[in-house]
Amino acid sequence: MAKILILFAHPAFERSRVHASLLRAARSLQDVTIHDLYQQYPDFDVIPRQEQPLLEQHDIIIFQHPFYWYSGPALLKQWMDLVLEHGWAYGKEGLALKGKYLGNVISTGGHESAYGPDGHHGYPLREFMLPFEQTARLCHMQYLPPFVVHGAPDLTQQQLNDYTDAYVRLIKGLQSGSYDLPQAQRTYYLNALVSPAEPKPSQG
Repeated sequence: MAKILILFAHPAFERSRVHASLLRAARSLQDVTIHDLYQQYPDFDVIPRQEQPLLEQHDIIIFQHPFYWYSGPALLKQWMDLVLEHGWAYGKEGLALKGKYLGNVISTGGHESAYGPDGHHGYPLREFMLPFEQTARLCHMQYLPPFVVHGAPDLTQQQLNDYTDAYVRLIKGLQSGSYDLPQAQRTYYLNALVSPAEPKPSQG
């Protein structure tokens, strides 16, 4: 059974209906560790020697966060800057994370149609995720496509429930080895593994 670490970063978690639902469901699962960065480091004073053993103890690392300014919240970037040290996470001798998987679970305010050449943001969402993907490569990890909740402010309760159920199925499948991960890496979103017809946000 693979061990999963969810590194959660949300500076306004008390206002997040989506992430509250996702985390509540994830907390009920075995062999899943949820590490709330804003709760742990409200002053941004990240301590690498505390974080690195946590990464070493897990097989799959998930960055869960809202999609802020085409990236993650500031504390997640601070965490990456300090924890992923040369000689530990990357470089000739930096092999501590070799072979582990890294992925993102994100929520966006914009609908899926907003991401693309004809959309409001002008580029596919996956292009904005390239810094995370390259980070995985540099750290000798395998990058998994993101699991994405689009149009978060407009979701009905049923749509949110559908996303939450899909997230639970995804975590369980990753833990049990039910998925061919090299094949999963070729999907656009990991949502495709758990939702033949991905729930669509309302246009309301």
